[in-house]
Amino acid sequence: MTASPFDHPFLSGLLGDDEIGPYFSAEADIRAMLSFEAALAKSEADHGLIPAEAARRIADTCAAFSPDVSSLRSVTARDGVVVPDLIKQLRADVGEEAAKSLHLGATSQDGIDTSLMIRLKAVVFLFAGRLSTIVAGLDALDGQFGQNRLMGHTRMQAAIPITVTDRLDAWRAPLTTYRDRLTEQSFPVQFGGAAGTLDKLGSQAAAIRASLAQELGLTDAPQWQSGRLPIADIAGLFASISGSLGKMGQDIALLAQTGGEIEISGGGTSSAMAHKQNPVSAEVLVSLARFNATALSGIHQSLVHEQERSGAAWTLEWLLLPQMAMATAASLRLAKELTGNIKRLGTA
Repeated sequence: MTASPFDHPFLSGLLGDDEIGPYFSAEADIRAMLSFEAALAKSEADHGLIPAEAARRIADTCAAFSPDVSSLRSVTARDGVVVPDLIKQLRADVGEEAAKSLHLGATSQDGIDTSLMIRLKAVVFLFAGRLSTIVAGLDALDGQFGQNRLMGHTRMQAAIPITVTDRLDAWRAPLTTYRDRLTEQSFPVQFGGAAGTLDKLGSQAAAIRASLAQELGLTDAPQWQSGRLPIADIAGLFASISGSLGKMGQDIALLAQTGGEIEISGGGTSSAMAHKQNPVSAEVLVSLARFNATALSGIHQSLVHEQERSGAAWTLEWLLLPQMAMATAASLRLAKELTGNIKRLGTA
């Protein structure tokens, strides 16, 4: 058993996501942090701050390195972050000379936050593709059933007849907006050093940071270690995506309740009532929307990031953001399945 439903032995079949889950594994996090260290060494060597041979040695070691995870776990319990022990282990592997150049000018938060941005960039690319697929599925439903009639409802009461196209437009429009926003989303490198000032790099600080961002495929930006808008922005987008998909799920569940205006295949069976076909995917879309809406308030709490670095606010992000990403992934997966399972919509 696990504490999270997203990787639970059986609940993950409903709420998990086999494609997105690995991006939030310890292995993926460590690989991204090692990428940060290798890219940092190369950038500093390119600007003459460390020897080129040291940078090559660091890059080779990072590419092949496999840390002692049990040591990382025990030391993190003491230090609150994984990076000090990870760097200690790396220094032992790269050798005495190159060790002097490893992690130069950086701090734990630089590696951890940049690792997150590297992984979020990949995840968001996949999310944009899923949104395109869902929109295409809604377009197909529109082509097949768009001129059919539905009863429009306002404030949960029958209002006037509408077309299926009218309802589909309400589902589809925000999804195209989110897809475009995901495509345009910025993923900034975090590189500020001990207190955000890059004091050890002197006049070369900005140039090295720009090179580091380029090496990692991230956006060059001033340090944001105490200004957490990049995290709040992406979390807000996740909550908006799952919220709009939750609206679609709620509408479909209500259509299924009356039974005359929609036919869905692949619904859920009941252990007590064999005749039932429950709109499970639609219901879970509502649950995931509410989950992310609730979690977003916690992310906004983490904007209260005292002085130059907050351990408390930072830890709160670790508790919430991966779960929000997984909830969004599950929402997108379920919405894609659900649109494909609609066999009839509206009345001719």
